[in-house]
Amino acid sequence: MRIHTLQHVDFEGLGSIDDWAKAQGATVRYSRMFANDPLPQLHEFDWLVIMGGPMNIYEEDLYPWLGQEKTFIKAAIEEGKIVLGVCLGAQLIADALGAAVSRNQHKEIGWFPLSTIHPSMRAIILENTPVLHWHGDTFALPSGAERLASSAACLNQGFIFRKRVIALQFHLETTATSLSRLIEHCQDELVADEPYIQTAPELLAHADRFTSINLMMAALLDHLQHLQ
Repeated sequence: MRIHTLQHVDFEGLGSIDDWAKAQGATVRYSRMFANDPLPQLHEFDWLVIMGGPMNIYEEDLYPWLGQEKTFIKAAIEEGKIVLGVCLGAQLIADALGAAVSRNQHKEIGWFPLSTIHPSMRAIILENTPVLHWHGDTFALPSGAERLASSAACLNQGFIFRKRVIALQFHLETTATSLSRLIEHCQDELVADEPYIQTAPELLAHADRFTSINLMMAALLDHLQHLQ
């Protein structure tokens, strides 16, 4: 199994996905978009994993590589690759499939549960169990996609497209270490008096939650592996 990762900032890596990949004996390579790393040829990988980042998908004037990345993601989907996008990665998939990406009514940063889980995901992603969120944008569902989940603050928390493409607005890969790095670099977003923004101590208070979401991510990756 050959996994290629699109990384947008150095402090948002694969998290627990990397542990799963190593356990499978998979090779993992990166294109660090922020460092202008080249993108691979489509025949050079089996899975494409697109990670998060603090930028918005429509900020191509500030991040010129976004346009090239969207074209590449669309080509990978059309080639039938397994594609997984997390947060910004999910928004990039939505855009590549022709769906609108826009500001959500509320910025959502913290541990909040999901509801209305897609039937194919109910044994993998647990309803009413807190998962980690850190986003201000949202996406419409692309044509042909099925909603994966919702939350109180955001209707479209993910989608499934042709079974092999999964977009997650929320984070299942985050570890205590990676969340600490995210807080370090993006703590200015933790503003007070917002209904869906928690404080840094609240974000880091429950060590058992990382185990829970990482197990969900492993189960999701197992599910995708069985589609190969």
